[in-house]
Amino acid sequence: MAASVIVGLISDTHGLLRPEAVALLRGSDFIIHAGDVGDPRILQDLATLAPITAVRGNVDTGAWAAGLPETAVLTVGPVAIHVLHRIEDLASASGFRAVISGHSHKPGHGEKDGVLYVNPGSAGPRRFSLPIGVGRLTITGAAVSVELIEIAR
Repeated sequence: MAASVIVGLISDTHGLLRPEAVALLRGSDFIIHAGDVGDPRILQDLATLAPITAVRGNVDTGAWAAGLPETAVLTVGPVAIHVLHRIEDLASASGFRAVISGHSHKPGHGEKDGVLYVNPGSAGPRRFSLPIGVGRLTITGAAVSVELIEIAR
């Protein structure tokens, strides 16, 4: 049986990296940040946990954010993962097993035409009455499963 790879998912931190989010992402083999980072130190802190793939969100402005791409791809074995901030900007999911996005602050996931779509929600400041949380992909061979984890606060 193939070993599982854990990809931690976080988005919409808006300058706030909660200790609970760090604790939940610890042990990940990779981390994806789906934009609206808000502060470059967040990416530096996450990079101490695991290699990070991050994209620029609509609040990521200034010189520090210029180096962040609008989209990125993380490949784990046979699994290609497309990362972007706004799912509305997705041109095509062809060739990808998963698409990770943020922006809406609403956690959710679903599968369509063999592609897993995941929004881990917001891990930053609470917005409206939406939950705060992170996500986790477990990749075993070509199989991908998702878990969304709410941070109680």
